[in-house]
Amino acid sequence: MQIKIVNHSDNPLPSYETAFSAGMDLRAMLPADLVLHPLERALVHTGLHIELPEGYEAQVRPRSGLAAKHGITVLNAPGTIDADYRGEIKVILVNLSNESYTIKHGDRIAQMVISKHERATWQLSNNLNETIRGEGGFGHTGM
Repeated sequence: MQIKIVNHSDNPLPSYETAFSAGMDLRAMLPADLVLHPLERALVHTGLHIELPEGYEAQVRPRSGLAAKHGITVLNAPGTIDADYRGEIKVILVNLSNESYTIKHGDRIAQMVISKHERATWQLSNNLNETIRGEGGFGHTGM
């Protein structure tokens, strides 16, 4: 699949880092280092604009290494980029650690997964088919 992309940064285009990667790394476009203090969040620019085909979305997700090693994650994970959005891709990062973390221009800050989706229509009903699970949720099956 080919997707049109405009890159207003001097960073490389998002790319798959391994042969079987589902996500492509997004990089920070910053005029200066950005220090994220504990529990602080920031909207980080990437300089990227994309044109997705109808029926697809791009999901912006955390990078596992940043989350595990530094407590840096994507606040609204996964963030959704709709096929009709043409604005700049920006990433809402949050620091959930007890230490400040510095993000530099070009750092890989998130990953983007391109995903096919369906559009639903509602069928109003007075009841739903029964299942074994029924209304059980939020840990009802135990630990």
